[in-house]
Amino acid sequence: MQHELTAPALTQAPEGEPLRVKDIAGALRVDSTTVYREITAGRLEAYRVGSGRGTFRVSRTAFAAYLADRGIPTSELAVTL
Repeated sequence: MQHELTAPALTQAPEGEPLRVKDIAGALRVDSTTVYREITAGRLEAYRVGSGRGTFRVSRTAFAAYLADRGIPTSELAVTL
């Protein structure tokens, strides 16, 4: 079975800005629920933005550290770090 890499997301966060959960999910080719689980478990460092429940943001540095800890090469992602 042959897998094709996806093109970079057209709506990804501008370079230097923190990443949204959907950016990370798209880059890793997983559902956003998986990203929320990683954040809740403390394996992916994130912070909340906004009032009430707000939304999560992940710094590019924290995402790069998460990838390095798991041995995931950044060259195959659909997001620029």
